[in-house]
Parts: sequence; structure tokens; C-alpha cells
Amino acid sequence: MCLCYNHERFVTEALFSVINQTYAAIELIVVDDASSDNSVAVIHAFLKEHPQVQFLVNEINLGNCRSFNRALLLASGTYIIDLAADDVLLDTRIEKQVSLFETLDTRYGVIFSNAAYINERSIVVSHHYQTDTQGKSRKSIPSGDVYQQVLQQYFICTPTMMMRKSVLEALGGYDESLSYEDFDFWVRSSRKYKYAYQDEILTFKRKVKGSLSTKFYQLRQNKLLESTLIVCQKAYKLNRTEGERQALATNIRYHLRQSYYTKNYPLVSGYAALLKELSYIDFITQVILWLSTHKISVWSLYKLYLRIFLKFRP
Repeated sequence: MCLCYNHERFVTEALFSVINQTYAAIELIVVDDASSDNSVAVIHAFLKEHPQVQFLVNEINLGNCRSFNRALLLASGTYIIDLAADDVLLDTRIEKQVSLFETLDTRYGVIFSNAAYINERSIVVSHHYQTDTQGKSRKSIPSGDVYQQVLQQYFICTPTMMMRKSVLEALGGYDESLSYEDFDFWVRSSRKYKYAYQDEILTFKRKVKGSLSTKFYQLRQNKLLESTLIVCQKAYKLNRTEGERQALATNIRYHLRQSYYTKNYPLVSGYAALLKELSYIDFITQVILWLSTHKISVWSLYKLYLRIFLKFRP
């Protein structure tokens, strides 16, 4: 599934990266989520040469989760890739991931790999995991039962994933009440299924100004932080061990701070309430909660930090 929203500059490259795969048995479903640019016309031009591609056009913007689920209803393949229309698959990506999946038993629901980050001119600027001279990751990447690691740290590069369709169907697809999909999918799927890491670069992930990830730093009414709180509440119910509770607490503290820095004060209270449920509320959290209750802001300092961080972030 290739999801497009205002990607007229990049969507053709993304679509050709699917068409040019060394693996032949591919079904491509494209969804345009009510783009305001020329994306639909660009995709129609591509379809003239590739009429086998299915194309859905949303009349109104539905968001990633609902758009993906529309495409999932049409999919007939065994495995699924969720491809953003500004990212690029390397030619052997699908062949290699299918080959690995065919060696794994059904306990494994997801494969993911390393990725190279490209800029808007398709030039490689960095890697998701730093590599050695042989192109292998310099550090150990979680694999197998990754549920606890998913709670504690961000380590999976979303566009590198290949998922069993049966897993998505068992989960009911993406949660359409959320503003983004990956954290919720990781939590719900890794509780039931194993993940396999493939140690090679198979995808180019594009860094674009104003992308969804930058909206985590949005001042007030931050829907992404709101969705993250909902996922953390789900994880609280799914947790089984003390280690998982500690991992979730680490995640909650981070997003509580983000909520405070960006003046999303009601979310600070929500995250703090969940920490209390976990019995992991600490002194710093209590201070932040007090500052948030009295709406004492550090937004100006945080905004300066973001300017520096986002400027130099790979």
C-alpha cells in the first residue's frame, strides 16, 4: 500500500521503486488522502503505463490509519508493506524480505531492517542504525520478543517493515481513532507476535520539512501526544511483568515532559495519572505536574532547543 498526501514531488519515484522490484508477485494499491497539490494528476499519469495498479482517491482527508485500512480491505497478498509516497524501496527489498519470512514460523509477524535517510533531492544523508564497513549495524538490534523494548525505546524504522496480512487482520488493522499508526501497531502486534530484524539497508526513508514526526513538537492541542497517551493506556493493560511496567514508565515520563514543554497541560495530567497507576511517579514528575497545573511555561527555552535539534538532526 502506498499512501500519498501532498507528495507530488516524490510519488513517482516511490511507485517506480515498487514496479522495479526483483520480486514479481506484487500487488500495488495507492491511496491519495485528499492531497491539495498535484499528486492525483501525477499518479494518473503513472497509471497510464501501469493500469494494473489500484488507485483510491479520498474525497476528504481521512488520515494514515483510515486510508491504510481502506487499502487493506482490497489486498490479496500474504505480506503487506505500508509505503509512504515519499519513501523508496531498494530493488531487492521485497524479494529478500519474502525469502526471510518463508524461513520463519507463524509466530513471527513482522520483519524490519535498516534504512538510509535521504533528503528531498534523494541524496543519502545518514542511516537509521550506524553501520560498519561491511554494511552491518554497529549495535545489537532487538529481535524476537520485542514487546518490552518497543515500550522503552524507538528502534524500528517504520517504512522498513513487512507484515503478515493475517496479523493485521487479527488486530483489526490500524486503530482509526489515532493520529498515527506505528507505536500502537508495535505494541499490539509485539504482544502476540515476534519480530525479526534483517541486518541490511533495504529502504530509503526521506526526511522532509514539516513531516508528521516534527508535529510531536506542536504547541498545544497536539493530537500525536494525545494518541500516544491512548497507546500507553493500552500497554498498561497488556503488561505482564515488572520489567514491562518499568519500560512503560520510562516512555510515559518522556512524553509527559514533551506535553509540558509544548503547553499540552491536560495531557500532562493524563500521563501523570498513568504513572500513579504504575506506582512510578517520582519527584521530577511531581514538579512538572505542579508547574503544569499552574501553567508555568518553559516554551521559549524549549523552542530554542528545537530550532537547534531539528536543524542538526539527521
